[in-house]
Amino acid sequence: MAHAKNHDYHILPPSIWPFLAAVAAFVMLFGSVLWMHGSGPWLGLIGFVGVLYVMFAWWADVVKESQDGDHTPVVVIGLRYGFIMFIMSEVMFFAAWFWSFFKHAMYPMGPLSPIQDGVWPPAGIETFDPWHLPLINTLILLCSGAAATWAHHALAHENNRKDLVNGLILAIVLGAFFTILQIYEYSHAAFGFAGNIYGANFFMATGFHGFHVVVGTIFLGVCLIRALKGHFTPERHVGFEAAAWYWHFVDVVWLFLFASIYVWGQ
Repeated sequence: MAHAKNHDYHILPPSIWPFLAAVAAFVMLFGSVLWMHGSGPWLGLIGFVGVLYVMFAWWADVVKESQDGDHTPVVVIGLRYGFIMFIMSEVMFFAAWFWSFFKHAMYPMGPLSPIQDGVWPPAGIETFDPWHLPLINTLILLCSGAAATWAHHALAHENNRKDLVNGLILAIVLGAFFTILQIYEYSHAAFGFAGNIYGANFFMATGFHGFHVVVGTIFLGVCLIRALKGHFTPERHVGFEAAAWYWHFVDVVWLFLFASIYVWGQ
């Protein structure tokens, strides 16, 4: 009775994962800097593999805690607030790229003089037609978001596990198709990353969004595996909620990218 739990909080046992995450991240960063100075990529890759391993093992522990009943309503509220704060940090991350793009679009002053460089897009840059492949990719990503919403509604409101699985599969396939088309688009770009501020802004903004699409696709894939194992219930599915929020965040960011960089920036 002295150790009986009389509160709604989850007291975590000592864990090695925060320490290993810090070590792996440092090795990855240090190895990347050495790679930039011509020492080879191997130390950075070792750190990267370490980061991936820690992510897998740490989140596996979180899933086990959920299955063991440690995620009480109070803990779930904390998880939701934490993930909302993470998404807000991502919003500010993309705000930096939008700020850079709009600043250089409205005040295109280069290192020589505003008279010579006051053109946007810079002279010689052939931009993408937004109403061809970018529009198709926009529709694909929106349909993927709709499929994720269908899956969430099937679980939370109907406890329909068949539609849950089918919706997740459709969302994942469309997300992967988006990535393939973006790679195809990059391979046909008439400008490069280096040498002009337009290319740097374009590839940084859309490239980091593409990275988030890959991460979100993996996130949904993990939810699909968990759904096939019967982990989620209509009352307890905070992991799937987080994945759906993340995927809709990716959708919204792409709408802003499409409207500003592809359409307005043309």
